[in-house]
Amino acid sequence: MADPTFLFITIDAADAPAAAAFWSSLLGTGIDAEMDDGRFIFLEGREGLPVICIQRVPEPKRGKTRIHLDLGVEDLDAATARVLELGGSWDGEERTLATFTWRTYADPEGTEFDIALEAG
Repeated sequence: MADPTFLFITIDAADAPAAAAFWSSLLGTGIDAEMDDGRFIFLEGREGLPVICIQRVPEPKRGKTRIHLDLGVEDLDAATARVLELGGSWDGEERTLATFTWRTYADPEGTEFDIALEAG
């Protein structure tokens, strides 16, 4: 068997169009395609950003997400303001490990993700 290739990252959401709007705005990308009457919404990928698929699911999120996205920015305060403006949330803590600093957020449906300060 050949080694698998990476296709895209899928985020489950009860309201796929709203989740796609949040993620496309946060990531500065657009909607590329929809499939199966909007059950799958694909966001455009680019250099440094894989294709993201938002998949409509019937059940709400329960518990902690076992896999999450780690994003990098040059300004954590601006990123935090943008997440909040888009309807996401921040747990209020800033974490540091050696020279690595990050904050943990959630999208409007509670899917956790981190944004880290990129070393300049």
